[in-house]
Amino acid sequence: MKTIYFSADINMLEEFKARDEDKMSLSFDDLQTLKRWIQKIDIAYILVADYDSVAKDINKMISSNSLPQNVVVLERVPSVMTGKMLVSHGVKAYGNSRMLLHHYKQMIKTVSDGNIWTYPELTASLGGHIKKSSISKDAKKFLKQRLTKQERKVVYLILEGFVNDAIASRLEISTRTVKAHISSVFEKLHVNDRVSLILLLK
Repeated sequence: MKTIYFSADINMLEEFKARDEDKMSLSFDDLQTLKRWIQKIDIAYILVADYDSVAKDINKMISSNSLPQNVVVLERVPSVMTGKMLVSHGVKAYGNSRMLLHHYKQMIKTVSDGNIWTYPELTASLGGHIKKSSISKDAKKFLKQRLTKQERKVVYLILEGFVNDAIASRLEISTRTVKAHISSVFEKLHVNDRVSLILLLK
């Protein structure tokens, strides 16, 4: 999958391209040129956008319902509130524009695989305000039909914002067992990641 970079900041475009193993990647510094290119091509791509310099353009695409399928939004100082808004509008990843290279590669791979990527604090916050009692009866019935009792306990703790180690401690099981339960939950509910699970049950 090709990676395309979008920023009005030339220095940030250079930083983005320096991380890319595909030296033939494209970059755009204005929305009109980017839109023309998108209309012409028929290859799969990930659009990596620098929110610090093109926030207005990203928000314009969101409001006009023209956001491409695989958009990654990066910001120098990411905020949970901005992340929640962007993910709820279809952005596939949100994080720090200067994240470490191995995190960046993991993020791109996650999005390439069709999943949603967020940094841990945002993921926890997306689920942190959902309590078991606030889930609809339909969602509870759905979980009861598809999951074991232990898997449901894990799901409810994920929705409350617990990370794997905290879930293990709360349920008095190993972190490895928690990971196995989470994999089983994802498979049974046909979701790929925690963010998709949270959005499914909200």
